[in-house]
Amino acid sequence: MKSYLSVLSTPGAWRFLLPALLARLPYAMLQLGILLLVQWSTGSYGAAGIASAAAAISQAVIGPQTGRLADRYGQARVLLPQIGVHAFALGTLLLLASSHASIPLLVATAALAGASVPQVGAMVRARWAYSLGSSQKLGTAFAAESITDELTFTMAPVLLVALSTGFSPVVALLVALALIVTGTVVFATVRTAAPEPMPVKVRSGGGVLGLRGVALLAAAFLAMGSVFGSLQVGITSYTTLLGVPAAAGAVYASFSGASVVGGLLYGAVRWRISAPVRLAAGLGLLALATGALLFAGSLPLLYGAAGLAGFVIAPVVITGYTIIERLTPAEVRTEAFTLLTGAIGLGIATGASLAGQLVDNFGPGLAFFVAPSMTAAAAVLVLARMKRLRPAPEPVVTVREPLPR
Repeated sequence: MKSYLSVLSTPGAWRFLLPALLARLPYAMLQLGILLLVQWSTGSYGAAGIASAAAAISQAVIGPQTGRLADRYGQARVLLPQIGVHAFALGTLLLLASSHASIPLLVATAALAGASVPQVGAMVRARWAYSLGSSQKLGTAFAAESITDELTFTMAPVLLVALSTGFSPVVALLVALALIVTGTVVFATVRTAAPEPMPVKVRSGGGVLGLRGVALLAAAFLAMGSVFGSLQVGITSYTTLLGVPAAAGAVYASFSGASVVGGLLYGAVRWRISAPVRLAAGLGLLALATGALLFAGSLPLLYGAAGLAGFVIAPVVITGYTIIERLTPAEVRTEAFTLLTGAIGLGIATGASLAGQLVDNFGPGLAFFVAPSMTAAAAVLVLARMKRLRPAPEPVVTVREPLPR
């Protein structure tokens, strides 16, 4: 634990970590919260799924653009207007849902709410990169961030469902709105470790996505996102088939808990193997681990397979963030982090959608086919293009000595 204590004892770190944690919990509540809210309002799961997907896709598309603005103008100048737009959009969605507005209006407002979500998680990583530089401590800090993500994605659904069933989805999202506004405003006003605004000097055909290795990493993160989305659907439908639907939450908690353990162990190791090799190997292991879910014919086996998949996924996510920090210059780093975060969100929506179609057409067991197929494809892609994940070599400059006269 010394490595974690060393990072967390960085002077001033807790001044931005605590409000960031408050702001990130609702981030993990939004997609499921919109799903429950629209279904409660319209009575249609189809409409709810479309609204939830609209929020996820708009977030994945717009998130990197807000990261770009944060790199250029500073985090506070982006977050404060953004949280105002998000509060307006989510508040409007709650009013529309309460008045049972039309489905197209609900979907459009859900998309605006998703597009305006403050990207606090990416900005925390940018602060760590700015304050720690490329060092062993930075890898440990990224591990701590991935563990925080897992904890929020574990706690958020529990809180959301408890408030939704105890009161209503409107009350649940009102609580989420209060948390995200409070946390984001405090985080934005704390200047500790905030990167200084920089003029963008990077020029590439596709922006940050066109930089060396970034598109490859985005594809890998989309595959990792599909694991989260497809397992949510698969575990829920498969426990129902086994006659124990109430066990779904506990099985998914075993996935999240094992992910926390895997991330803790991974972040504490001083690795001698290069990060690109670790990413390719990790994706391959993730394909095997998630593939084990296809053979889990009983509840105990389902617990074990879910735990195995969770244990592997956190190290792969941490490695990806470590690589992109090394590939991208400081002036576009927040945009790069938000790009990967958006890719995970898009992967969650894609995985859930594909798994849902497989469940509807072929049965619950086939939902578990999505994760191993997508992560295996990502592993092959990373292995084939691994050189793109290493920084470009510095040009060699030859200095010629003048000939003696």
